[in-house]
Amino acid sequence: MEFSAFNFHHNVAAGVTAAGYLEPTPIQAQAIPPVMAGRDVMGLAQTGTGKTAAFALPILHRLMQGERGFVRALVIAPTRELAEQIHEAITSLGRQTRLRSLTVYGGVGVNPQIEKLRRGAEIVVACPGRLLDHIGQGTIDLSRLEVLVLDEADQMFDMGFFPDIRRILKHLPQKRQTLLFSATMPDEIRRLAHEVLTDPVTVQVGTTAPAVTVSHALYPVEQHLKTTLLLELLQHTDTESVLVFTRTKHRAKRVGEQLEKAGYKAASLQGNLSQNKRQAALDGFRDGTFQILVATDIAARGIDVSQVSHVINYDIPDTAEAYIHRIGRTGRAARSGDAFTLVTSEDTAMVRTIERVLNTPLERRTVPGFDYSVPAPKKDSEFARPPRPAMPGRKGPRQSGDKKGTVSIPASSKGNAVNGSSQKPGQQARAAGGRPGGKRPSRSN
Repeated sequence: MEFSAFNFHHNVAAGVTAAGYLEPTPIQAQAIPPVMAGRDVMGLAQTGTGKTAAFALPILHRLMQGERGFVRALVIAPTRELAEQIHEAITSLGRQTRLRSLTVYGGVGVNPQIEKLRRGAEIVVACPGRLLDHIGQGTIDLSRLEVLVLDEADQMFDMGFFPDIRRILKHLPQKRQTLLFSATMPDEIRRLAHEVLTDPVTVQVGTTAPAVTVSHALYPVEQHLKTTLLLELLQHTDTESVLVFTRTKHRAKRVGEQLEKAGYKAASLQGNLSQNKRQAALDGFRDGTFQILVATDIAARGIDVSQVSHVINYDIPDTAEAYIHRIGRTGRAARSGDAFTLVTSEDTAMVRTIERVLNTPLERRTVPGFDYSVPAPKKDSEFARPPRPAMPGRKGPRQSGDKKGTVSIPASSKGNAVNGSSQKPGQQARAAGGRPGGKRPSRSN
């Protein structure tokens, strides 16, 4: 099958040719026809399957007919990075259509967005928080919206955005086409789909297994030796572009710094960075300025870098679905890729879960010559946060027995600061960039 079979408007077809697309991916082949027919679609596909073009191309084709100068298509995405990626894809594919697309998200000034909205655009790619701000201020008019796309719905649920999504829906026309894409289908996504989709066509592509071009390996190691082993792996592995995942924002920053000290061209991507720095890290990773990008799950959502040769899980993810998301960023476009995961004894249960989902045991490896017997330091010198300065009227910083305050905790203790197990579940969720209990996070996303 070729793209010519879809009979796109000739200006849209020109964008397909310019992008070098030859044959549609499975999600594109299955989703594009019903989307072009005006049907609501529920698409189940993991990262890297080509789903952005699966909804972008039919939308561009549709908008070639009708009036211009107002918002006719809205794409809602969970993160700034994914919003920018979708916008770039739409802009590239629609270069000859003269349709205008713009992004709306927090962490940057609102006035430039207001000015662009005032000038008129047919497609808006937005994150929920800032979109609600514009709706509240009356700076965006969605009354003539024709198509709504909810992308990465499972991630929006994980980040607590569903209340925002439901508030946004109240401001949209009831008569519209709605497309919902998700990598997984938990009960919450099913309920949302039932609420927003009318007689949908369901398209499902490879949601339970990663690309067959990815090889997996586990590297058992004590927590305090992870950084040392990571450096050893990088030194003895032929890598092109490496994506390293950590559990928390703080750890992403510190691992990135350790890699830089070791002489690697590395950057970190995490929620505490300004939008300009986040974009610089992404752009540098794409163009080869940085060989290694260290990121948390949420910060890395939407990363689409075709030349990633290795994904390394510095910390094992919390779910098998998250593991598949992570390693889905290598082994793309029929290229081979490797997924390495550093695991401790505390990760045994999650390893079994991942193996059960993949329906295969994962190979355990050791690095020849690496000294696995080095004892843990008495203090966590790498990841412990510095103690807070003494407050006025206090004789000194709080001690470990106080309820508040930050102190170094021995890495050998059961709840050490390195592996984060001393945190309560809600604290771990916040450290990873999300919010427990479905509460909406900061609108900076």
